[in-house]
Amino acid sequence: MSTITAPSAVGPLGRIVNVVKLNTVNPWTTITLPWMILGFIFLANLVIWMIIFESVGPESVADVAEGLQYSGATTWIFVYMMIVAIQAINLTFPLALGYGVTRRDFWLGSGLTFIALSAMYSIGLTILSIIEEATGGWGLHGRMFTAVWFGETWPERLFVFFTLFMVAFFFGAAIATVYVRWKSNGVSAFFLVLSVLLIGAAALVTFTSNWPAVGHFFVTTGTTGVIAWTYVITLASALFGYLILRRATPKG
Repeated sequence: MSTITAPSAVGPLGRIVNVVKLNTVNPWTTITLPWMILGFIFLANLVIWMIIFESVGPESVADVAEGLQYSGATTWIFVYMMIVAIQAINLTFPLALGYGVTRRDFWLGSGLTFIALSAMYSIGLTILSIIEEATGGWGLHGRMFTAVWFGETWPERLFVFFTLFMVAFFFGAAIATVYVRWKSNGVSAFFLVLSVLLIGAAALVTFTSNWPAVGHFFVTTGTTGVIAWTYVITLASALFGYLILRRATPKG
């Protein structure tokens, strides 16, 4: 079990490490449960792949295998990590302040937690993708960890996994800081403003007839390049969350 040292006995680095311990004090929600759910989804996909290939003739195997490259079976884990970030900020922020941790140390410690979890999960998924590739899709042409969205090589997939986890964690944390400071009304306003901005951007592109340019950007940038641009969202979320949290006061 992790031990959180009294803040008076440690320096800034120690307080940041204490926040990491606080965020991961319950590994069930941050580590164990996600891997268990991922394992269940993997087994369910194995059964589905067996059913599919049992029901089609040999002449259709190539077509089915091509379709499986567009699998979205692992998408849920990125959404789940966004929720983990929201829970982490909401549950541990008041407790951390009670231990004498500063808001700056809390945000840095939470960010370090998210980076560590992103690294752990992206390495795990990359190893599974290597196995999936080496075994010909687990002997069934399945594509759960090597879906086309994740890149063609394992270094690309490692980068894509890590980047997607980072944006999920920090965007979720930014939402959580809005809730900590302004509760449900603030979150509603946050998504209202976000919706207006997205619709406004879509309208601007439409009225200026720039959809071909947008499509050209996605085609020429490629999957890995487009995903790399999400670091703009990650960094903006990190800065936004810190600025909001600086003046947030835990409320019952």
